[in-house]
Amino acid sequence: MQKHITSLISQNFGKFASKEFPAWFQKIVNNGYVGLMGLDMSEFHSATTYKSLNGLFTRKLKENRKYSMDGDDFISPCDSLISECGNLKENYALQIKGMRYKSDELLGNLLSDDEKAIVHDGTFMNFYLSPKDYHRYHIPTNLKVLKVIHIPGKFFPVNMPSLKKRLNLFVENERVVLLCETTAKKRFYMVLVSALNVGVMQVSFEPKIKTNVDASSPTAYSYENLYLNKGDDFGCFEMGSTIVILAEKGMLNLGVEAGNHVKYGETIAKIMQ
Repeated sequence: MQKHITSLISQNFGKFASKEFPAWFQKIVNNGYVGLMGLDMSEFHSATTYKSLNGLFTRKLKENRKYSMDGDDFISPCDSLISECGNLKENYALQIKGMRYKSDELLGNLLSDDEKAIVHDGTFMNFYLSPKDYHRYHIPTNLKVLKVIHIPGKFFPVNMPSLKKRLNLFVENERVVLLCETTAKKRFYMVLVSALNVGVMQVSFEPKIKTNVDASSPTAYSYENLYLNKGDDFGCFEMGSTIVILAEKGMLNLGVEAGNHVKYGETIAKIMQ
């Protein structure tokens, strides 16, 4: 299958971002990026300590943030803008106001109709990570991962101007879909959506997943006893992108609105029993 131009652009940018330049030049690159994008580095090591621009992109917190340990509190998985959120209308969620897409199409063809119908009339949240945001993602509540689906695709930008003009953007882009089950047996999906530049989405518990490579068909991974805890770091975007959460009806009482900026660890919803 011929690569889409967005994939080629992302791969070439990835080569630059991953290259370790001489220390003097890398310092200029990293400090320049921090200044240009306005990164807040107060929770991280100095920009000059990262040996590549990608190392800066995927930086880890020096100390983990504090978050609620209450089992009913659902925390933000990342630092981001809530670009849209609310209730699904049967099989439809909003990319942004006025631009809807089918949740079934977002989840792909390797899940059964019954598995996809779990979230019909449920709740959704879109988390947009800009290039200046902390790029790692975390588990929002204690859960069991049942399945992961890697769906190859394109790498269109997912910023606000793109969301407003390109229908089915999330459905067209490459993505990784996690089917999760809470300790109360509620089910929801976390969908990692790729974007222009780099296009790599790391999933630490499944190293077989390689995004923005030559894969042309979806791949499914199933698990029997894969349990993750609230706050666990399970990977990162190598550049800004989007996470979509789709939850079954009656699972979440949202505490955020479209346009809110949230931080990883912040309580953004209550899990209803």
